[in-house]
Amino acid sequence: MATTTTIILLTLMTLSLIWAWRILNWLWLKPKKLEKLLREQGLKGNSYRLLVGDIKDLLKIRKEATTKPMNLSDDIVPRVYSFVHQSVTKHGKNSFIWFGPTPRVNITDPDQIKDVLNKIYDFQKPNANPLVRLLANGLVSLEGEQWSKHRKIINPAFHLEKLKIMLPIFHKSCDDMISKWEKMLSSDGSCEMDVWPFLQNFASDVISRAAFGSSYEEGKRIFQLQTEQAELTTKIMMKVYIPGWRFLPTATPRRMKEIDRDIKASLTDMINNRERALKAGEATKDDLLGILLESNHKEMEEHGNNKDVGMSLDDVIEECKLFYFAGQETTSVLLVWTMVLLSRYPDWQARAREEVLQVFGNNKPDFDGLSHLKIVTMILYEVLRLYPPVIALARRVHKDVKLGNLALPAGVQVFLSIIMVHHDIELWGEDAKVFNPERFSEGVLKATNGRNSFFPFAGGPRICIGQNFSMLEAKMAIAMILQRFSFELSPSYAHAPATVITLQPQYGAHIILHKLEL
Repeated sequence: MATTTTIILLTLMTLSLIWAWRILNWLWLKPKKLEKLLREQGLKGNSYRLLVGDIKDLLKIRKEATTKPMNLSDDIVPRVYSFVHQSVTKHGKNSFIWFGPTPRVNITDPDQIKDVLNKIYDFQKPNANPLVRLLANGLVSLEGEQWSKHRKIINPAFHLEKLKIMLPIFHKSCDDMISKWEKMLSSDGSCEMDVWPFLQNFASDVISRAAFGSSYEEGKRIFQLQTEQAELTTKIMMKVYIPGWRFLPTATPRRMKEIDRDIKASLTDMINNRERALKAGEATKDDLLGILLESNHKEMEEHGNNKDVGMSLDDVIEECKLFYFAGQETTSVLLVWTMVLLSRYPDWQARAREEVLQVFGNNKPDFDGLSHLKIVTMILYEVLRLYPPVIALARRVHKDVKLGNLALPAGVQVFLSIIMVHHDIELWGEDAKVFNPERFSEGVLKATNGRNSFFPFAGGPRICIGQNFSMLEAKMAIAMILQRFSFELSPSYAHAPATVITLQPQYGAHIILHKLEL
C-alpha cells in the first residue's frame, strides 16, 4: 500500500514539475530567448513583460484614440492602428510588439510581404483562440491539405461565368435599397441619413440571395447573430489566450457558444434541405451553396465517395458562415468609405457619374459596361488603399525561416501592416495620405511600380477568393447610386474610422442625398 502511495505521489510530483516547466517556458524562458534573437538582428521593441507583453498599453492607447472623432483627414493610421503606429514611431519600421508572450515582427517591406504571402507553408495562419474560430472557421483559417481541398471545391462558385449570373441579384438588392432612400426624400428631393446601416443591409441581402437564394429578411437573424459574434470576437482578440479559459462559465464564452449553436442549427437545416434536393435529382440552384454542394459531390464521386476527400457537413457550415461574414463585411465597408470620400471630393464624384451615365445612361448596368468603368475602378482602388477593410494580417513562424535579411526563429509571428504600407510616403509619394485615384489611372502594377505595396485582399495563393465578387458588387452599387443621387457629407458627420474586425465608421456615415432628375 505504501509503495503504491509513493508511486502515485512521485507521479504527481513529476507531472507537476513537467507542467511547471512548461508554464515557465511559455511565460518567460521562450519569450526572453526570442527577444534576444530578434534584438541581435537589430529589431527593436519594448522589453517583454510577464504574460501581458504590450497588451495593456495597446488597449489603453486604442481606447484613447477612439474616444472622440478625428479631424476630417485620410491620415487615419494614428487612430485605427494607434499602438503599432506609436511603436514604429519610437522604434522604427524594423520593430516588434508583444502580443502576450508572443513577439509580432512588423513587416512593411514589399519584397518581404510578397515572400510571406507566397510561402504559405513557411508562414501560416496563427493558432487562433478557439472562441475566435467560432466567428468563421472556413477557408480563411485552414492550412495544408485541408486548405487545398476546400479551395478546390469552392473555386467553381467564384468563376467569372458564375459571377455574371449574380448580377441580377446585385441589381435587385441595390434597387431595393435605393427605393427605401427615395421614400425618405423630402419635398425638395433631398434627405439626410446615416447610409452605413443601409449599406450593411444591402451587402447582407446580396450575400444572402447569392449564397442561399433567400432574401435578407429571411437571413436577418443569422446576420444579427454574426454581427454580435464579431463584436465579441474583437474583445477576445484583445486578450492573451490562456489555454482552458474558454471552458470557464463566464459571460462572453457562454454567449459566443450560444450564438454558434444557433447559427449552426439554421445553416444545418438549410444545407440538409439542399442535399435532399440534390440527391432527388433536382436541378442545382445557381447560388454559392448550390454550386459548392454540386462541386463537393463531384469531388467525392471522382474518388468513390471517399469521405476523406470531400467536405463534411461541419465543413460546409463553416464555409457558409464565412460566406455570410466575409461577403457582407468587405463590400459594405468598401461602399461606405467610397460614399464618404466621394462626398468629400465632389469633383471625383462628378467624374465618376459622368462615366457611369456615358456607359449606361439611365439603363440597368450590365457586366460588360461594369468591366469598362475605368474611373469608378480607380476610385475603388484608392478607397481600398486608404481604407482597407482588413488593416493587417498575422502569420506565425512554426520553424526557423529566412525572410530577406531576417532570420526568424520558430515561435514569432509576422505582422503584415496593410494600412501602414498603403499610407507609406516612401512607397506612394508625398501625397500618400491624400485621396488621389489618378495614381491608379494605368492600373495597379504601374501605381505600385511592380512592388507588393497594395494588397487589400491579401495576395499569393491565399488571395481572397471573393475579391472579384466584392468588386463587381461594389461597382454595381456605386453605378446605381450615382445614376440616381448626388451626395455630400452632413454637418453631423463625425469622422471616426475604427476596427471591429473590419474598418468601420464608428459613428456611422451621415450623408445628405439629393435626387437627380432622370
